[in-house]
Amino acid sequence: MKSAIFLDRDGVINEVLTKRVKFVNKPSDLYLLPRVGEAIKLLNDAGYPVFVVTNQGGVGLGYMTEQALKAIHQQLEKDLSAYGASIVEVVYCAHKPTAGCECRKPGPKMITDLARLHGVDLSTSYMIGDRDVDILAGKAAGTKTIIVGDEKADMADFRFNDLYDAATWITKKE
Repeated sequence: MKSAIFLDRDGVINEVLTKRVKFVNKPSDLYLLPRVGEAIKLLNDAGYPVFVVTNQGGVGLGYMTEQALKAIHQQLEKDLSAYGASIVEVVYCAHKPTAGCECRKPGPKMITDLARLHGVDLSTSYMIGDRDVDILAGKAAGTKTIIVGDEKADMADFRFNDLYDAATWITKKE
């Protein structure tokens, strides 16, 4: 079994709630955060499979279609490829935030399903997010947890300014 990195999308990989973009509802709204391509490339080069697990309630609420969401994720993969970086798979919860589904973070289902499918050892893996729901999902799945950015989430195991700093730390400690 291998270790892996699970990433939240909005606020970890791409901008959201900034002057440039409020929500990512179409591919042209997708702007990678600084050094994200380099960070994911570092993780790839160190042998970590990288997955994205993201709540996308905008689909369930009717702000975008599932087809538009898939186009956004294709754009994400294209943008990352410019850095030689790649993600193994993007999974998402498209249900309304109040749907009570099992897949929506803070539930661990997206992470545990990916781990089962790809032979990942969750106890040696990391969930990296920018909000408490990401950390709670990682904890519930049995991963180590990292929070990035300004959000206060005292339950995270580690804290870094951004994904690049987290990736640098992960790859240097191995």
